[in-house]
Amino acid sequence: MQFETLTDDDVELYDRVKTLLLARHDSVKHVVAAGVRTESGEIYLGLHLGSRRINVCAESSAIANAEMAGDHSIRSIVALCLDDDGRAIVTNPCGVCRELMGTYCLNADVVIDYEGTVRKTHSSNLLPQRWLFPHENAWTVSDPQPESGQ
Repeated sequence: MQFETLTDDDVELYDRVKTLLLARHDSVKHVVAAGVRTESGEIYLGLHLGSRRINVCAESSAIANAEMAGDHSIRSIVALCLDDDGRAIVTNPCGVCRELMGTYCLNADVVIDYEGTVRKTHSSNLLPQRWLFPHENAWTVSDPQPESGQ
């Protein structure tokens, strides 16, 4: 997996998410906070919504907030949870969030925990063969080889 250097913008995004997490954390209802930064420079935050049967990930609510604002070009994303000592730490996106990133964050960098070290990687590295609609696939049953450039 390829990694990039964290920037001051990444640290600012982390800090904004950490502030939200520490202010709103609840061990059932609000376990994770997330944030996205768009190409415009704006930051949109999201919070995990949990109940006994349903959970909505913080990353998806951050993405939704950017979408609702009409700010569609997500540049970076980070999610945080609390460790056993109550410290905010980077947590990796689940499979559903990785799939959402394949639609809404195609050109985004994602801050992740890679074997205990905070790193930044491109969203395509997290789900390299994302799900596609049949009309988006570049192959047919009679010719299963992808078209060049796919």
